[in-house]
Amino acid sequence: MNHLRRLLRDRGWRGRGDAGYSTETVIVIALLAVMALGVVTTITTVVTDKAASITLD
Repeated sequence: MNHLRRLLRDRGWRGRGDAGYSTETVIVIALLAVMALGVVTTITTVVTDKAASITLD
């Protein structure tokens, strides 16, 4: 992340202070959301497979 900050600073980009989320925060939140979707998908698959294996004889 420090490399990205240096690159943006060297190219003349200036932030707007604390007016909003930083790029790093947005990326971290997006990665957490993707990971959460993966966990939900995995749990759903496991529960569905387990439910399908139940016999009602």
